[in-house]
Amino acid sequence: MKKAIACVTNSVDSEISEKAARASFILIFEDNELIESIKNPFAVGGGGAGFSMAKLLADKGVNEFIAGASGSNLESALKDKGIKLILKKGKAKEMI
Repeated sequence: MKKAIACVTNSVDSEISEKAARASFILIFEDNELIESIKNPFAVGGGGAGFSMAKLLADKGVNEFIAGASGSNLESALKDKGIKLILKKGKAKEMI
């Protein structure tokens, strides 16, 4: 199972981001091991971050996305892609 976590920095010691689709970094874990750190290309810019993030996560084979908060567009897009959204606060390493 792959998990993605919206993070403030690119470290497992990072706080989980409240921004979800606009988080600075996305950390991807498989079998509790960090396999990829992505500088979020949707962190700044116009609309559509939620839909774009859902596509990126689906393309990476992610099953769960963990963030501090989420907007309705992201929630809907994740649901359409079959990705479970988990809202949590704390550090990324506490979620793996």
